[in-house]
Amino acid sequence: MNRHLTQKLGFVGLGLISLLVVAPILLVIGAIIYNGLPAVNWEFLTGMPRDGMKAGGIFPAIVGTLLLTLGTGLVAIPVGVGAAVYLSEYASDNALTRAIRLAIVNLASIPSVVYGLFGLGLFVLLLQFGTSILAGSLTLAIMTLPVIISTSEEALRAVPVEYRTVSASLGGTHWQGIRRVVLPQALPGIITGIILGLLRAAGETAPIMFTVAAFFLPRLPQSAFDQTMALPYHLFVISTQVPQMPLKIQHGTALVLLVFVLSMNLVATMIRSYFRRRREW
Repeated sequence: MNRHLTQKLGFVGLGLISLLVVAPILLVIGAIIYNGLPAVNWEFLTGMPRDGMKAGGIFPAIVGTLLLTLGTGLVAIPVGVGAAVYLSEYASDNALTRAIRLAIVNLASIPSVVYGLFGLGLFVLLLQFGTSILAGSLTLAIMTLPVIISTSEEALRAVPVEYRTVSASLGGTHWQGIRRVVLPQALPGIITGIILGLLRAAGETAPIMFTVAAFFLPRLPQSAFDQTMALPYHLFVISTQVPQMPLKIQHGTALVLLVFVLSMNLVATMIRSYFRRRREW
């Protein structure tokens, strides 16, 4: 009886701890929805900012965030997954590869502002890309690479070795086995890593502050070498730099950014679930 009572008390304690963790998040989301929903309308989503960003819409910031996320994905996904395939399937276990893995883990813990300063020095000044979408996307891609590489490598290593053995026994080359057998089976885990990286990139402020984000730019970018507004930096600006900014606009911008991130997460979850159902182990 004491053992069952202890088990029940343990479950109750774990439930209370979970509630303490989740409740503040739900309260923050609820406050954002409650205060920001009155500001969200068609003009707010599709209009240009005016009157010192105290009126109009946030359409340039939405487009800028989409472009930066897309640019980050175009650079980080092939490089990150390719590096994971090499480390998992081709590289031998020696001091060099162990040092590379340790460096990847350490890079994942570097503050984002350091990546922003690195992007400023390399892409904006040295390579003379200027403060542009290209410089911002490359900076965010470098920041997300450690997450994508680490999670993708773990997903590839989780595929049972029997799949590789059967592929080789049927006459397939090493690359054919990776491309047709290992990668499809590891795809749910790879997608998880990609989404974790892109979600971090979509919500970061410090890296884009140095490399791409404009304080006030009521027009859409025309090329990859143009500046653009972005939702995270725009939210920072209207919350700290613009006096007498209506509170509902601040919360409305936060709500749009929240919906953007959650939508990406939802789509990725659906894709991951689809491939997970097709997985054979």
